[in-house]
Amino acid sequence: MIRSFRSLGSSSIREPLRLAGLAFLPALVAGIGITADPSAALAQTATPVAPPVITILKSSPRVAKGLVFLAPKITAPGVTGPQGPEIIDDQGRPIWFQPVASADEQVTDFRVQRYRGEPVLTYWTGSSHTGAGHGEGTDTILDRSYRVVATVNAGNGYSADSHEFHLTPEGTALITVYHQEPYDLSSVGGPADGQVFDGIVQEIDVATGKVLFEWHSLDHIALDESEVAAPTTSATAYDYFHVNGVNIDYDGNLIISARNAWAAYKVDRHTGDVIWRLGGKKSDFAQGPGATFAYQHNPTAAGLDTVRIFDNESTIGPSRVIWVHHDRRAGTASLLRSFEHPDALSAGSQGNSQALDNEDTFVGWGATGRVSEFDAWNHLLFDASVPTGYDTYRSYRFEWVGLPATAPSATVQANADGTATVHAIWNGATEVAHWFVLGGDRASALVPIAVTDWNGLDTSIAVKKTPKFVEIVATDRFGRPLGRSSAVATGG
Repeated sequence: MIRSFRSLGSSSIREPLRLAGLAFLPALVAGIGITADPSAALAQTATPVAPPVITILKSSPRVAKGLVFLAPKITAPGVTGPQGPEIIDDQGRPIWFQPVASADEQVTDFRVQRYRGEPVLTYWTGSSHTGAGHGEGTDTILDRSYRVVATVNAGNGYSADSHEFHLTPEGTALITVYHQEPYDLSSVGGPADGQVFDGIVQEIDVATGKVLFEWHSLDHIALDESEVAAPTTSATAYDYFHVNGVNIDYDGNLIISARNAWAAYKVDRHTGDVIWRLGGKKSDFAQGPGATFAYQHNPTAAGLDTVRIFDNESTIGPSRVIWVHHDRRAGTASLLRSFEHPDALSAGSQGNSQALDNEDTFVGWGATGRVSEFDAWNHLLFDASVPTGYDTYRSYRFEWVGLPATAPSATVQANADGTATVHAIWNGATEVAHWFVLGGDRASALVPIAVTDWNGLDTSIAVKKTPKFVEIVATDRFGRPLGRSSAVATGG
């Protein structure tokens, strides 16, 4: 067996073998309970759909730790392809991808949060209303093994919207809802028999589905606060508010974003009363130079009396990330910091910003399909793009350890020259450093024949000839076996 390892040849291959002690790989695998009997292996994962290719435009060793989380979705007419939540590394290599069930579905707000003290993956899945900028669907929570822990639906007969799914330490979820209802719009130049979208925020107990808090924009925000004109016909509903974000301020109350009012509202989490307005026509703060914003997304508490905002600006100018400090006594709001993308990106919709532990800021540029990271001095460290015809509502960076409940899977491609290519796939396994190929004439007597470094969700491994049976074994950076596929008959 040792001779068969040495016959692999190159020093780049021999080194990881030596480090892992891989002359004894089958014994190590058996020693951790992954047996050599193929029938005893975990069910293989199906070969996943190839995820959208994320192009890395710039990277740096100075980026924060972690992986990139995004959910590419098709936005251009005539474009077809996979859509769904995706995790990539800093080289753009996919680690996990879950395609949506149908072309009519999309995923938004894919990120890592905590539920019951454990890190989880969360996202919204549903159908978006073309041209309306909102959707109806369900929020989902996955554990480290990518199993569904819980789903969250809106209560009181409503449907969960695509803009927000925010888990709280109390085991609740903050979500947004759009509800269309008849409304007299004559006070703002619309029809008396018009229609309006009520912007609703619900706080829901995840375990029971009970609605603990419900807030309606129509109960607190007048139509005349909107920055968009009312429709002239009753056939079109007036999206006067356009709720697109809910976050928690340092005192536990809510910060609600209204895109079409160009304003963020601090709302009492118990009474629903508006505590203050930042921006818009009725701002409680006189906004200083650079502190105004338009069509914004994702206002987030970023320090005492400070809010970080993704300022879309849209037709006004390039989009920005801004930090605005507000002083209630003085009634003023001042710009503390801002930056734009060096390419002067202008996001007509969507977008977010995330504070990272090393003081970097991660940014999703919404409709532009770009994803970036900036350091504390506003230097661009990382930049990436989703495919043409796609965008991603929000983007994030998080540290994440994925431990799939299923086993790796192997496929074999016989080449015309007598060699073979083995494809090693383990969707969502974040700790794999090396893949080893075991081959032989009998499924019960396989020996190591090749090894390579992990190189993405579908890692290709070249072997010199096609054995009758193949298995693959994943090991971590310390050489410890993590998982093993069942044996695959190659037809060789």
